[in-house]
Amino acid sequence: MADVADKLAYFQAITGLEDPDLCTEILAAHGWDLELAISSFTSSANPTTTDTATPTVDDNNNNINHSLQSSRSEPPPPPPPPGLAWKLITLPVSVISGSLGLISGAIGLGLWAAGGVLSYSLGFMGLGSSSSSSAAAAPLVSVSAATSEAMDFVAAFERDFGTTRPNFVSEGFMDALQRSRNSFQLLFVYLHSPDHPDTPSFCQRTLCSQAFADFVNHNFVCWGGSIRASEGFKMSNSLKASRFPFCAVVMAATNQRIALLQQAEGPKSPEEMLAILQRVLEESSPVLVAARLDAEERRNNMRLREEQDAAYRAALEADQARERQRREEEERLAREAAEAERKRREEEEARERAAREAAEKQAALAKMRQEKAQSLGEEPEKGPNVTQVLVRFPNGERKERRFNSTVTIQTLYDYVDSLDCLEAESYSLVSNFPRVVYGLEKLTQSLKEAGLHPQASLFVELNS
Repeated sequence: MADVADKLAYFQAITGLEDPDLCTEILAAHGWDLELAISSFTSSANPTTTDTATPTVDDNNNNINHSLQSSRSEPPPPPPPPGLAWKLITLPVSVISGSLGLISGAIGLGLWAAGGVLSYSLGFMGLGSSSSSSAAAAPLVSVSAATSEAMDFVAAFERDFGTTRPNFVSEGFMDALQRSRNSFQLLFVYLHSPDHPDTPSFCQRTLCSQAFADFVNHNFVCWGGSIRASEGFKMSNSLKASRFPFCAVVMAATNQRIALLQQAEGPKSPEEMLAILQRVLEESSPVLVAARLDAEERRNNMRLREEQDAAYRAALEADQARERQRREEEERLAREAAEAERKRREEEEARERAAREAAEKQAALAKMRQEKAQSLGEEPEKGPNVTQVLVRFPNGERKERRFNSTVTIQTLYDYVDSLDCLEAESYSLVSNFPRVVYGLEKLTQSLKEAGLHPQASLFVELNS
């Protein structure tokens, strides 16, 4: 069932018939042989049919449709002035997919938008009605196959007719159409029928004439294809070519279609072809110029947006940099404040500790003085066994006291320690005449044994 639907869709795409019942009857009458039905339909077309249309403006896709009368009798009358997009042609699915590749499992209905082809499309599955007729179905055309066909055509044309010729692009039709759209030029299409008797003379005298080749190469993108090849055959069906040699001028349109601006069938002289192409070029020039200006405006707008975005990003980065700098400054100040607070606390703790240690030391010293003062006992009255001792301190202060002559030199040190006259801890008691230092070795001697009885004058000498 899917195979029947595919054939019906493909037949409608090629023939342009919109009535599905009529297409079904035609296919059924030919045993659902797609190629036979298409061939029968195109060959039954009246070759002298004249297509006319009233000039209209399509608000949806901005395509201007004009009339064109093309007579196919011999000799051909001078062609009437061509109009823009006098015929819109729906491309066959296989041409679209042949140019842009295959996607397995989908029917290719190439997506066209904004006067051009999008860069992707769905592929088209096989069309044979049965295993016996599959060889007659249109073969699938991959990207490499379409390019290979175009390269083969260019090589064969150059081999047969020389190098003075239109510069046919070596790529598929859809790629050539995209190239023309990107360069804001029309696409000149030549369908080559090797077996037609008029083909050699038309190629040699018209296509390969210097004036025609220069004009076409300067003003158009050129694509050619042999109707013996897959893509050339499909394009001949799509453009309904009934006489050869066949030339056409097309441009991209919307909704899976191309705009046929002009077609020329049958042999023509270089002058006739130049006149036809010149008229097409003159009438399509406003459209191409408008498209180019529109593209330039879009590029300018895009560049302006990019510049604005760049300026915004630069301003944002500058703001972020300032914010980072502010945060870093705040963090630095916070670290410095924390460091200062830490140092303050340490200094305060050090002062408190020093004060506490000083207080403890002072308390210990006061306690020691009290203990040593108590150990001295009461001062004895004057008597023969009592020694009068005078002690001079470094600050000039003097202290005098009586001691029993039997007390030791250590008692004198205890007496000095009990007084609140000396802060130093290391000192010696010294007599001047003669100079005697009463150090550690004499602490156990009594005053009488040390020669200090009955009276003595000592001074305190600080030890360094």
